[in-house]
Amino acid sequence: MKNSVLWVVCLSFFWASCQQRPSGQETEEINHISDDSLFNLVQYRTFQYFWDGAEPNSGLARERYHVDGEYPQDDKNIVTSGGGGFGVMAILVGIEREFISRQEGFDRLEKIVSFLENADSFHGAWPHWWNGETGKVKPFSKNDDGGDLVETSFMLTGLLTVRQYFQDGNESEKKLAERIDKLWRAVEFDWYTKGGEDVLYWHWSPNNAWSMNFPVQGYNECQIMYVLAASSPTHSVPASVYHVGWSRSGDIINDPDHEAFGHHLALRHNGTEEYGGPLFWAHYSYLGLDPRGLKDKYADYWEHNTNHTLINRAWCIDNPLDFVGYGENSWGLTASYSVNGYSGHAPGENRDKGVISPTAALSSFPYTPEYSMQAMRHWYDSLGGKVFGEYGFYDAFSETEDWFPKRYLAIDQGPIVVMMENHRSGLLWDLFMSAPEIKEGLKKLEIESPHYK
Repeated sequence: MKNSVLWVVCLSFFWASCQQRPSGQETEEINHISDDSLFNLVQYRTFQYFWDGAEPNSGLARERYHVDGEYPQDDKNIVTSGGGGFGVMAILVGIEREFISRQEGFDRLEKIVSFLENADSFHGAWPHWWNGETGKVKPFSKNDDGGDLVETSFMLTGLLTVRQYFQDGNESEKKLAERIDKLWRAVEFDWYTKGGEDVLYWHWSPNNAWSMNFPVQGYNECQIMYVLAASSPTHSVPASVYHVGWSRSGDIINDPDHEAFGHHLALRHNGTEEYGGPLFWAHYSYLGLDPRGLKDKYADYWEHNTNHTLINRAWCIDNPLDFVGYGENSWGLTASYSVNGYSGHAPGENRDKGVISPTAALSSFPYTPEYSMQAMRHWYDSLGGKVFGEYGFYDAFSETEDWFPKRYLAIDQGPIVVMMENHRSGLLWDLFMSAPEIKEGLKKLEIESPHYK
């Protein structure tokens, strides 16, 4: 392991030196590393977003990082609960891959937990954004200035993996695991049923109450929220909330004759039923929740997520809108920066903007390892410094528009590190699924998994 880490560090320095050379020479020289070395380099560089690139006071991932230092919304030090949750999982990867020492990882995670213990929360749920320097909520929108149960669930997924990782460690590590357990137990999932409805609501604010009025129904990126709500040892919700709310009393099931590019989607994707939604829907809930063998009466989630990915890729290969650069080696539509702001890119004439987001293919390594490697290899070899920088691949690009912004988003970088690791070791899946509450929650919802009998 240490030799491989040394090689990654050497590659990283090599890349930095190449950045100063003419682009032709740079491209020629970087072509020579093996697929395994490239995989390691990309994971290491992307991990650094959550390590060197973290906001210093909180230790959490910044919501965004712009290489040019320009932040029109003055939000350089805004940190994110969801992306931060992905980041704490990335830190565990860093420890296991020896990018950092166990003690360094522990110290950073302790700082993050200390921040969370004192930061604004609302019936235990955290907001989408905080000011990283103060821990005060940063409104996501006019009425969204309180708890965000979806983003909280992404953070909790990360924290529970950390709890499981350290719970049998030394005394300091055990104490950290206990502190995480208190944060988990404090989240009032039952409050977010709005007085006992059979559905979970995304938001609540002390200033605006339920004015966001967003009952969360599937299918989208939010299944993990329902699993956690059913698993809570203190504020659990009944199974009916999952079956009536998330699964829409069975209406989540797609037409059995549905097919796109030869692949069937078992579930109706909200607003994108024909080709499936942005590809992050196959990632966010499944960073810790292991989709291998995960089944209920609605879907086989491994099969569903794999087909979702294959449809997304097939759309890019078919390329009905004739965007430049699309093909079998350059694919992946998901929510990311876009030519005009931010967009939830997905297959379809009104959703595809000609923007490729590397996180879509790279976070799909578990589902499509060969195709994900082809895309990574192509971008690195053929586009080089246009799309790859200090913290790995930039968030998005468009060859059609000759648009190559040097920007990163935490919610896109995090799944890359985590899902690449799940592909090669299953680390985060095994940790999260080892939590006894999660096993009981899945049983309660009648979701099958090889992780329990």
